[in-house]
Order: sequence, then C-alpha cells, then structure tokens
Amino acid sequence: MDEIEQDDSDQDSYLAKSAGAGRIGKAAEYLVAAACILATRGELNVSTSIVDDEGVDLVFHKRRNSATLAVQVKSRLTDSKTVQRGSFVAFVRASTLRPRDDLDMLFVAVDPEVGRYTAAWLVPSPVLAEVVQPNARDLLRFVASLKPDTQDRWSGYRLSPEQLPVKILERLGELESTPV
Repeated sequence: MDEIEQDDSDQDSYLAKSAGAGRIGKAAEYLVAAACILATRGELNVSTSIVDDEGVDLVFHKRRNSATLAVQVKSRLTDSKTVQRGSFVAFVRASTLRPRDDLDMLFVAVDPEVGRYTAAWLVPSPVLAEVVQPNARDLLRFVASLKPDTQDRWSGYRLSPEQLPVKILERLGELESTPV
C-alpha cells in the first residue's frame, strides 16, 4: 500500500488550525535550522523570510558557496492522533507551490516532550507536484508512514535527524554544480 489512507477530518483540522499552530510551526522551523547548523559545525547557514507568502520558510546555504536551497517546512507533533497511529499527514496549498529545482518540501515529526524532531522527509518540489494531485480545496496531501520498515512511496525521502543536514549539503552540492 503506497499511502495510509485518512479521512477528510485531517483536511478539516488543517483548515481550522488552533491559535498555537503557527507558533509551533515557527518553532519547528527554527529547531530544524538550529540543528542543521550545529550538526554541520557551522558549514550550513540558514536564512528566514520576514514575510512567508511565497511558500519558503528557510533558505539553506553552505559557507563559501553561492547556491541556496529554499525549503517549505510542514511539521506535526508526535503526540497528535494521526502520528500516534503511524502516519504523517500534511497539506500544501497547490496555488502557492511553485515547483523548481531549488525548492524542497521538508516534512518533520517533532517530539514536543524532548524538543527535537524524530523523522523528516526532504522532497524536491517538482517530485511532490508530479506525484500528488491537488484536491477540490487546492491542497496537495502528503501522507507517509512513520513505520521503520515501510516501503511507501516516500520512504526514499525519509531521513533521520542525523541524515537531514548531510542531505541538505548534498542538495546544495547538486545545485552548485548546476549551470545557471
């Protein structure tokens, strides 16, 4: 089975986010940014947007290199019902997603008890746009299994917290070698 099916209640809960959801989302973005900087001993640097109206939360760049990787972050807490059932579900507005080689989607499961992320999927935006079709509400629905031995369609993009900074450095290397 490629995806774990969920009913439309996931979509409805997305549309009626709690007042703290934005705060938690921003904290998750900074958590990922800080962890990547620390894990690479400062080789990675991260910039953030003052206004997030273009679907970019973080911009990674490597010291002494000009390539940048824009990243939109979607996080879910590990104590949510869907994550507890072994699924990660997130929605991306199709109208704001502008697929391009230097834009990746980062989906992260965050454990609020210890303040760290436990799993991540770094998916190039062209791949997400090709694989997932928008629903009637203009949302792309990303669904991945959190089970360690999964072979779902997103398992090749799944990363541990230790692997994420390495993968971002690899992506920046790919972008640096791409002619402008």
